[in-house]
Amino acid sequence: MGVPAFYRWLAEKYPLVVADVIEEEPVVIDGVKIPVDTSKPNPNGLEYDNLYLDMNGIIHPCFHPEDRPAPTTFDEVFQCMFDYIDRLFVMVRPRKLLYMAIDGVAPRAKMNQQRSRRFRASKDAADSAAEEERLRQEFEREGRKLPPKSDSQVFDSNVITPGTEFMAVLSIALQYYIHLRLNNDPGWEKIKVILSDANVPGEGEHKIMSYVRLQRNLPGYDPNTRHCLYGLDADLIMLALATHEVHFSILREVVFTPGQQDKCFLCGQPGHLAANCEGKAKRKAGEFDEKGDEVVVPKKPYQFLHIWTLREYLDYEFRIPNPPFEIDLECIVDDFIFMCFFVGNDFLPHMPTLEIREGAINLLMAVYKKEFRALGGYLTDGSKPSLRRVEHFIQAVGSYEDRIFQKRARLHQRHAERIKREKAQARRGDDVEPLAQPDSLVPVSRFHGSRLASGPSPSPYQQSECVGRLDNGKGTSGRPHKVPRLSSGATIGAAIVEAENSFETDPQENKEEFKAKLKELLRDKSDAFNSDNPEEDKVKLGEPGWKERYYEEKFNAKTPEEREETRKDVVLRYTEGLCWVMHYYYEGVCSWQWFYPYHYAPFASDLKDLDQFNISFELGHPFKPFNQLLGVFPSASSHALPEHYRKLMTDPNSPISDFYPTDFEVDMNGKRYSWQGIAKLPFIDEARLLDEVKKIEHTLTEEEARRNSIMADMLFVLLSHPLSASIYTLDEHCKQLKIKERVEVKERLNPELSDGMNGYISPCAGDPHPPVFRSPVASMEDIMGNQVLCAIYKLPDAHKHVTRPPAGVIFPKKCNWRI
Repeated sequence: MGVPAFYRWLAEKYPLVVADVIEEEPVVIDGVKIPVDTSKPNPNGLEYDNLYLDMNGIIHPCFHPEDRPAPTTFDEVFQCMFDYIDRLFVMVRPRKLLYMAIDGVAPRAKMNQQRSRRFRASKDAADSAAEEERLRQEFEREGRKLPPKSDSQVFDSNVITPGTEFMAVLSIALQYYIHLRLNNDPGWEKIKVILSDANVPGEGEHKIMSYVRLQRNLPGYDPNTRHCLYGLDADLIMLALATHEVHFSILREVVFTPGQQDKCFLCGQPGHLAANCEGKAKRKAGEFDEKGDEVVVPKKPYQFLHIWTLREYLDYEFRIPNPPFEIDLECIVDDFIFMCFFVGNDFLPHMPTLEIREGAINLLMAVYKKEFRALGGYLTDGSKPSLRRVEHFIQAVGSYEDRIFQKRARLHQRHAERIKREKAQARRGDDVEPLAQPDSLVPVSRFHGSRLASGPSPSPYQQSECVGRLDNGKGTSGRPHKVPRLSSGATIGAAIVEAENSFETDPQENKEEFKAKLKELLRDKSDAFNSDNPEEDKVKLGEPGWKERYYEEKFNAKTPEEREETRKDVVLRYTEGLCWVMHYYYEGVCSWQWFYPYHYAPFASDLKDLDQFNISFELGHPFKPFNQLLGVFPSASSHALPEHYRKLMTDPNSPISDFYPTDFEVDMNGKRYSWQGIAKLPFIDEARLLDEVKKIEHTLTEEEARRNSIMADMLFVLLSHPLSASIYTLDEHCKQLKIKERVEVKERLNPELSDGMNGYISPCAGDPHPPVFRSPVASMEDIMGNQVLCAIYKLPDAHKHVTRPPAGVIFPKKCNWRI
């Protein structure tokens, strides 16, 4: 599910679901930064009990940030993450629990998407490196100096995958951070902290949801617990709805604002229009101005998305005139979640019929309301879809397919023609300068080497600093540059020389232009409209025969018999996928091994005879971390694996070398940019992979074996916390046991001592209370006189998820609005 598309749809259709976050900033007194006191009431008027962090939404922005210079060491990444978590903590101020969840080994259904992303990332990195080297040589030929390339630990973002050395060090860094804050921050004093690192199987957000679901309806659980979940994925909204916890908020960066498009066309920056442009290059955090002061870039704003308001909107939206029975909002919520699976999720390919940007969710809701009486009931019952009703519903949606495809083809044709016109105008130079210039801007000549090309001379009586473009004859970034101040006696030629000299001797400014130019070149290269040999659309959705052509082109089914056989199997596997995803959202993994074995989805109108399928799943076991790395990594990322595992990926004679193609087809599938296309990679044969791994697993060192193992969540509290006595007592009882025996021991938590949290604790393998905690980050100090205790935390015993708000919940006051 595309995050910007879904979030935009939701925020525009239901505007009151989002609320801007009020942030308190640290105060600086005599040059000393005084941190925000998070023990004080939350300025947003909400007091949250639990804050859950989907750490992927923190690791990636710190690993390759957009608003600051890229880090070159793991330590820089960790420090950025500490600052990031601090900021989120200040916004939310949880009073009972902070749960930090890093992605562990994923179900096989997700691994196919991970494999596609990582192969694409590797291919894009290779293309980028080649383009960067070509552009660097071009700059050098023109005498424009660039800072030398520096070595970096963070050159491959694929290392953000369970089992790598980076993820192992990250776990230690976060344990250090937790100890640091618990020992020193008054806002952390009374909370419990759970760290679920990459050695705990499961995706981060689903580990969080398992925790929430399994706490509900147990003794001591507060039905009015206030939850806040931070993360960047759109499916977090669906997962939060699926918990049926009323007091739930999603925290995330603002994806868009209504005025976001109002940017200056000269410098591309928001906040002013061209008439007020000063021609200043965009600055990033970590850079310095002429006075040597660090540039402060405005922080990205954040929003809360309140689930209770969304539930209220859905209650209003799904009013059915003269319903055949009394409508149950909780069942409506479950059906809404299920319907949204058709517009995209991480486990099934996108159904060609439905696009969020084309109003697909509105269509699904309209069809649902229209067909509700004929359905005879809800589409789902908790985690189980009613396949007979699902078929009726999706067939009704499929009746619109011809019109959808015909309209899409018309719009695509118009869009393509408009883009071609704009590109042709750009090549002719029609839009090099605006037709009308505001008085405050003076058109200045473009430069071809040192030769004046065109344009009037700026008058000394007009403003002294004006905006122009530098063009060396081999392309221009279009980035504005300041032209030196002209005195009344100055000549244009002198100004040209002065500008060129200033430009050539500033490697840092050249670097910024270099980066901007590289980004522009890579984007242009990925744009299908720039291709000399654009991919032919052989399917032609909307034209007669589109379905037959689709199965022939996408599934290589040539004859009518092959097409029908393929269609039936695709529909069966897709229906399995719908059942698997629904179970995953409501009960957790029902099969670690199941996956959808095709690159493409069926059409809505293909989903027939669904109630004839006998669908069942076998739970199985998650992959070990190194096995997942073998399953999702391209050979270019083999450096992150132990030596013998590397050879399986890089040796041409490896029995599984076919899993690691260096080049692969990307089907644009009607999309404009290459990253939107479908990477047609071979699916991993699990049996072959595991057979080869068995032969080399004995070669692992002790440290590698630890990285390749399955572990459990860690629980941290201060010595002053009521739980500390239970942890100390348990550790004392198990001191004489061996490490393997200690892990098997578990003691049920008393919810009266744990703020209502249920589950089990086990003694940790090492010292639960080290007096000194050594810093893994070179620039940060060791923690002396440590007051933090650690234990292993295990979830409560599995029980069925009750898809209703718990007894005793107090519903929030309804909003004063009308749709």
